Amino acid sequence: MIRTVATKPFPDQKPGTSGLRKKVPVFQQPGYLENFIQSIFDSLEGFQGKALVVGGDGRFFNREAIQIVAKIASANGFGRIVTGKGGIMSTPAVSAMIRHLDAFGGIILSASHNPGGPNGDFGVKYNIGAGGPAPEKYTEAMFARSKAIEVYKISDAPDFDIDKLGETFIEDMTIEVVDPVTQYVGLMKSLFDFAAIRALFASGFRMRFDGMHAVTGPYAHAIFERELGSGEGTVVNGTPLPDFGGHHPDPNLTYAKDLYDLLMSKDAPDFGAASDGDGDRNLILGRGIYVTPSDSLAILAANATFAPGYTKGVAGVARSMPTSAAADRVAAKLGIKHYETPTGWKFFGNLLDAGLATLCGEESFGTGSNHIREKDGVWAVLFWLNILARKRIPVVDLINEHWRTFGRNYYTRHDYDEIDLNAANGLIQALREATAILPGKRFGALRVEAADDFAYHDPVDGSDSAHQGVRVMFEGGSRIVYRLSGTGTVGATLRVYIERYEPPTGRLDEETQGFLADLIALSRSLAEIEKRTGRKGPDVIT
Repeated sequence: MIRTVATKPFPDQKPGTSGLRKKVPVFQQPGYLENFIQSIFDSLEGFQGKALVVGGDGRFFNREAIQIVAKIASANGFGRIVTGKGGIMSTPAVSAMIRHLDAFGGIILSASHNPGGPNGDFGVKYNIGAGGPAPEKYTEAMFARSKAIEVYKISDAPDFDIDKLGETFIEDMTIEVVDPVTQYVGLMKSLFDFAAIRALFASGFRMRFDGMHAVTGPYAHAIFERELGSGEGTVVNGTPLPDFGGHHPDPNLTYAKDLYDLLMSKDAPDFGAASDGDGDRNLILGRGIYVTPSDSLAILAANATFAPGYTKGVAGVARSMPTSAAADRVAAKLGIKHYETPTGWKFFGNLLDAGLATLCGEESFGTGSNHIREKDGVWAVLFWLNILARKRIPVVDLINEHWRTFGRNYYTRHDYDEIDLNAANGLIQALREATAILPGKRFGALRVEAADDFAYHDPVDGSDSAHQGVRVMFEGGSRIVYRLSGTGTVGATLRVYIERYEPPTGRLDEETQGFLADLIALSRSLAEIEKRTGRKGPDVIT
């Protein structure tokens, strides 16, 4: 039977940059997940009888949540659900499956790179039929509906076997449990030269991939070890766990320190990589060198034609505003367009759909292309392997070659986690007000050229997004950017981005934090970070 259950609104169901994220106990409240899923469906039209892809990263509460989503989807008239065995399906694989099936949309159960476990984080994100995150007009409608919801509809059918491949039914809706890796591997084979990468590994090239006990483990075992012959043991922490093994599944230099230390050691392999909780982020390392996400995007753009899926070149390159301008310099040299968008992958969707951009990237370890409408961690690693297989030079030489051609954007991000929300808002508001008086001011050798509160006008649909981060820009190409992140679940995360450009003939081999020391000090004093938040320094530096 289909039941109609009376309910009352929860006041805190406003989706952020990547959907609704809360602590697991919040989602476990009676009616909380049900209300939000029903609010999603109430905000959509035309899905009767259509297919919905549902997948998650295997974190705590993932399996229970999939059963609830399926039963509400059935009660609301969806005709088919496709999900991965065990409820596992990476975010990029969900996007790929939506596009492959021409599905109506998808629901991703993940809090991405946030910690998991019984007291960890959980999240729900709706993706549209193009495969990408729902634009703001959708998420605003979902939030509005969540504030007025009075009932939700749900089937009282028993739970289906999420671990058995094949088809079953809830009411009149078909549920298909599939191998979450198969379709994604086929897509990767159409984009990259697997034979060339196999030959690279056969030559003695060594790699280490850290799955961080998150969703990409099964994909990495299948692709790197079995398809490409990298050898057993290439993938470590490759079994998805509900609490990610007690670790923080964020592939940065703080939480993937074991991998970083290995690549900086005497016995380092040639290449190191990692991905995050839901598989949409990547960390790239070479023997003795870390590749910033900003540089990674620029290098992929500069060498894209080495990969079969991009032999015709790229139409354009898009980056989030806090990401360094390294990709802009490549685009200028290639004679293609470059775009600067707010943070959030949904802003790239229109550019990709319109054919204006081919490659996109964010400084927060996310890179992707028009093959799907999400960032894609394993795809980025394969792209790097394809380039290395063709050029046959070490990562450090590839990086130095790039800097000698385009110059170097020294870049770092300092995160202040879980600070008081009122203090964070006050800090940003003070900076917004200061943008009117900062231009022309000198701070030692630094002179402010411009300052603003970044706003974006979408060139495709004409929509406008304001208050996306405060930028302080200096003569010569240096920048400080301040932004409050929308991906946390407690307090506020203040992200500070610091950048300095050195031309190809400049100082290209400096240590980043030392070379940016004056800008780092100014970033703290200009925003009065310690005075306003009580923090003497950042929690995470990348």
